[in-house]
Amino acid sequence: MPVLALARVEPGDLPDLTEFLGVADLTLSGLDEASVRLWVERDRRGAIVGSTGYELAGEHALIRSVAVDPAVRGSGRGTMLARFALEAAASEGATRGWLFSRRSGPFWQGLGFVRADRAELAAALAGTHQVRLFVRSGQLDREVAWSRSLP
Repeated sequence: MPVLALARVEPGDLPDLTEFLGVADLTLSGLDEASVRLWVERDRRGAIVGSTGYELAGEHALIRSVAVDPAVRGSGRGTMLARFALEAAASEGATRGWLFSRRSGPFWQGLGFVRADRAELAAALAGTHQVRLFVRSGQLDREVAWSRSLP
């Protein structure tokens, strides 16, 4: 398994991260919000090869922006990135992790997530940027919610 070399996202990283997450078809809105914690891993050339993060709301964390460059998929990096976010959120006091994923259910199930009620997620994380956006835009009704307790 690879060793992660993660760096906290700084304002200057946002253009590269936005491009990277856009290719991965993940939510781009709110990456600069104070409640969002993000990290990236860059290769030797400086290109982003992985990202991870979460949006904190009290004892709840909305896991977001977990992505791996297609060239390094299958290396265990995605699992490591997801676990990093879960552990970091737990270290800040989160006891439950939530996320939206329509395409990656089996991946998240492998990390202990189970399908959850969208309305329950929206209530627990009502103050987060991503939930507010999904409610306002109607996207919430099209999403699949997942949840698990955190260590």
